[in-house]
Amino acid sequence: MREHTDKHYEADLLHVRERVLAMGARVERMIGTAMRGLVQREESLAREVMALDAEVDLDEKEIDELCMALLAKRQPVAGDLRFITLCIKVVTDLERIGDQAVNISERTLELLAEPLLKPLIDLPRLSEMAQGMVRTALDALVAKDLEKARRVISTEDEVDKLNEQIFRELLTYILEDPKSAKRAIGLLFVSKYLERIADHATNVAEMVIFWVQGRDVRHASGLEGG
Repeated sequence: MREHTDKHYEADLLHVRERVLAMGARVERMIGTAMRGLVQREESLAREVMALDAEVDLDEKEIDELCMALLAKRQPVAGDLRFITLCIKVVTDLERIGDQAVNISERTLELLAEPLLKPLIDLPRLSEMAQGMVRTALDALVAKDLEKARRVISTEDEVDKLNEQIFRELLTYILEDPKSAKRAIGLLFVSKYLERIADHATNVAEMVIFWVQGRDVRHASGLEGG
């Protein structure tokens, strides 16, 4: 009976992990689709992202309920307890990533009413970096891979630098031509949303380190070994 019960418990834990990864894949898709909508100036892509928001919200609610049921019924300890706690926190960050993708799409709809300010080069680069951080953080979760988790954390500085570069360039547009302010500010918001996505990916990576090592690396470099 104990073996039978443990198999069910393992299956429950695996189910939670699969649901978290499916949610992660959904929000990663939202980031890419939102940026394509902005670059290609496609309203349909922006609307697609906004429609996915309800599914992400439902993912968060259902995964939370699964985790709470495991805590109540199984009373997990040590690594399992950290894993379930991790999942509860990770889905919060994933839901917020989805929100940021929706924010990008809302700005896209506003920008479609105006002429294109400039060719978009750095924003797609920033989007690829942020999306890559989300993907790598989830890979780290799957494989309990500390190296990938640390890679995500170290990439955050690159994101911040590119975001600052974009800010300076768009500020120049505003100063040189005040009529461009509305469009430039819209793009500034997009850059900020992408930076926030990177922040949430970093949160996930830090939680993976906590799960594997039992060590809280928030507000630290998170890059130490051991």
